[in-house]
Amino acid sequence: MDNTPCITISGLTVSYGSFVLMHDVDATINRGDVFIIMGGSGCGKSTLLRVLIGLKEPSAGSVHYGDLDFWGATPARRQAAMRRAGVLFQSGALWSSMTLAENVGLPLQLHTSLSAADIREQASLKLAMAGLAGFEDYYPSEISGGMRKRAGLARALALDPDIIFLDEPSAGLDPLSARLLDDLILELRETLDKTFVIVTHELASIFAIGSNSVFLDAGSRTALAHGNPGALLEAPDTNPLVRRFLLRGAAE
Repeated sequence: MDNTPCITISGLTVSYGSFVLMHDVDATINRGDVFIIMGGSGCGKSTLLRVLIGLKEPSAGSVHYGDLDFWGATPARRQAAMRRAGVLFQSGALWSSMTLAENVGLPLQLHTSLSAADIREQASLKLAMAGLAGFEDYYPSEISGGMRKRAGLARALALDPDIIFLDEPSAGLDPLSARLLDDLILELRETLDKTFVIVTHELASIFAIGSNSVFLDAGSRTALAHGNPGALLEAPDTNPLVRRFLLRGAAE
């Protein structure tokens, strides 16, 4: 990590009609972070992710990608910024009628002028990066849930993004599959110099891979803490609600 901010969130307020889901949220995501968006149910974790990837416009505040005022920019400039990002949705969102290679190759087919042979080669490479070498011609229904998440991650990597967003990547996985996915994320961060932004409530993942974080609170509807999750747990001045979340009933 080089501590260069790649996303800066300032004074962010997100509303649905008259209901304010969160307000005055600040956070800085640095290059090379595995940045965790954490908090209890209903605090707006996935909504914040949607704001960051251009699917939900905030009511106030700003999101900057480097020097780009993301929501103040034109739709064309936002779309261009998102070309440098990959997204893994909670379900994996793979097309059931397409093989893994076809799923991974779809972004390349839509957004590049590569030949079919080159797309196939790139899809195979990304699947291999995700630990799925040799599974190019399998369909999503023919592989396990953990493998589907890896295939979704391979597709998120298809356009060689700088930032990868993941929404509850370990949801529905057994502990071993979740740990293997965590290990893969750390490996990709190190070998490809990627930045990850991850929505999760899984403590094992939060402590195993999180280098930075923001804690959203449903009660106060704002962010109560920022920083390395392990350091937050150890810090004597950490908000008690944050500490309780990180301990989950363990003796304090």
